[in-house]
Amino acid sequence: MVTPLARGLAILSAFDDEKTWLGNKDITLKTGLPMATVSRLLQSLVVLGYLRHDEQHRKYRLASAALSLGYAAIAESEMLQVAGGEMEKLAEASDTHVMLGTRDRLDVIVLGSRAGSRTLLALDLRPGTRLSMAQSIAGAALMAALPEGERSYLQGVFERKAGREWPSQRRRIAEKLAQISELGFCMSLGEWVPEITSVAVPVCIPEQPPWVLACIGRTSRMTQLRIESELGPQLVAASETLQKRLTAKERV
Repeated sequence: MVTPLARGLAILSAFDDEKTWLGNKDITLKTGLPMATVSRLLQSLVVLGYLRHDEQHRKYRLASAALSLGYAAIAESEMLQVAGGEMEKLAEASDTHVMLGTRDRLDVIVLGSRAGSRTLLALDLRPGTRLSMAQSIAGAALMAALPEGERSYLQGVFERKAGREWPSQRRRIAEKLAQISELGFCMSLGEWVPEITSVAVPVCIPEQPPWVLACIGRTSRMTQLRIESELGPQLVAASETLQKRLTAKERV
């Protein structure tokens, strides 16, 4: 671990679409880094073009160098174009929201989403939206695709952060991992939000970090019977199609 690099990345990660301008104190609170360290790293990030400094308000925001990294990461255009077509078909066929995401530290970050024209649920799943790995069906599906050592490490981090909530979180995660092993997909029948039910599968591409594909809809329209007989198998089929097509593109 290169500590200064990790600290610099932590500062860049403190910015989001809700807090575009941050001061030294804001960044210190969000990262947990000492104020002196934050000040020193902010100066370097400004010089390198990753941050812009407003001297009048004494605040910072992401600059073009940082934004170009984000655009480059999210615009793996060939992969997302292929995924977008499958997501569109699945969203229309299931009347749900379909999202594609990947892991970013302790979160699932949404790369793209599609909504069926007849879905009755309004969700904000724009690119960059974050979901907790420890407390989301998408996170459980991603964990199923991780190497055992990485999964164990994450569970240790989740345990330290969750405290007394960890036994229930661990039970849910184990249940979802077992579902993927048995059914090929995992489901949440209104567990976290009673009105919302989700089903998810991992998407594994050689030499790429795992992705997750998930359907999200109203609990009243996503019964366990429908998930097990229809939505789950459809999601698994879509995942397998993506894996074949994207693997083929990687080889070209």
